[in-house]
Amino acid sequence: MNPSLAAVGAAGAPLAGVRIADFTIHAAGPFATHLLSQLGAECIKVESKARPDAFRKPHAVYGRMAAATFDQVSANKLSVRLNLKLPEAVALARRLVAVSDVAAESFRPGVMQRLGLGFDALREARPDIVMLSLSSSGQSGPDSHFAGYAPLFGAWGGLGWMSGYPDGPPVEMRHVMDHSAGLHAALALVAALHQRRRTGRAQHIDLAAREVASAMVGDALVQSALGESPQRPGNGDPSMAPHGVYPTDKPDRWLTLAVRDDAQWRTFARALDQPGAAQDERYATTAARLARRDELDALVAGWLAGRDADAAAALLQRAGVCAHVSWNLQDIADDPHLRARGAVTEVSAPGIPPRPAVGAPARFSVSSGCGIRRLTPALGEDEDYVFGELLGLSRAQRDDLEARQVIY
Repeated sequence: MNPSLAAVGAAGAPLAGVRIADFTIHAAGPFATHLLSQLGAECIKVESKARPDAFRKPHAVYGRMAAATFDQVSANKLSVRLNLKLPEAVALARRLVAVSDVAAESFRPGVMQRLGLGFDALREARPDIVMLSLSSSGQSGPDSHFAGYAPLFGAWGGLGWMSGYPDGPPVEMRHVMDHSAGLHAALALVAALHQRRRTGRAQHIDLAAREVASAMVGDALVQSALGESPQRPGNGDPSMAPHGVYPTDKPDRWLTLAVRDDAQWRTFARALDQPGAAQDERYATTAARLARRDELDALVAGWLAGRDADAAAALLQRAGVCAHVSWNLQDIADDPHLRARGAVTEVSAPGIPPRPAVGAPARFSVSSGCGIRRLTPALGEDEDYVFGELLGLSRAQRDDLEARQVIY
């Protein structure tokens, strides 16, 4: 693809005309900028051959011996190489920021300042710059020096403790934390860009991933403040029973149920040919069912054990009961509805065969060009456009910078 045409299709998108200088790495930060790129922003990812994004490489932690999630969070993006250990590369990075609206980074606090790319330095290059710094614990405070990955965010923020079965250990949260932090960061960036449009002022967004986790357990924090001891709820719900995930006739084919009131309980029992249970006083009210939750779960599991999950879901849906098969990833990848809406699309990376990825989940009635428009770039693929067209470097200048490993 001609690099200068990389943003074709984004002209009518909500963030068309917004440019991001993207210094983020791994998953959380890249997911934030990826969301904005799907809304039409032009996103220029800065890496180097010496320190490429770790997700360009095989990542056994995530069970993939090919490129991990890079081809999903970097679709749409442009790629340039800058060896930020060298002052000339830092100077070029500042020039890139000078023609950008957003600078985003997800290093440990202090790294960008030591490179000469802190907020004050970037504000000199672009007086109204919006900068995102996404880190484990934020840019200030006694824990700001801690590095972290997704499992730490969830554990430290309390979300891990509140996830899992009541009689089991906390559940480690992985990509859900990276992507939740990235989603919060994307929202903050859009808000800051809106404020800049009104005021013309620069802004530095300081987002701590562990605080995102804590924001998800607010109800448990309120309980603690009242002297209670919140417990892991598992698949249960404080006001519905049965509520959970139940095995069916095939291994790893589970049916998810949410029976919201007494009338729906009676409908549910009759639909599964259990009229006696529908009239049983032990289960007649929500309070009674909640008091016998474990007994009820065993009863429902027995009813469903010999049934086909998809057929049972269809039967219950027709009766007005909230039920669906707990889909695996193959179900999602093959779903014609998601494919038709572009919610599942294909992405790839150099040397990696195409595979399904999540597309833009929002549809705009008066906007166009949202979603994945371009596959993952090779390292340095877009330097003709970025260094040549945007920054005005001649071919001879670029050859010299490459020879001295400034562009590397």
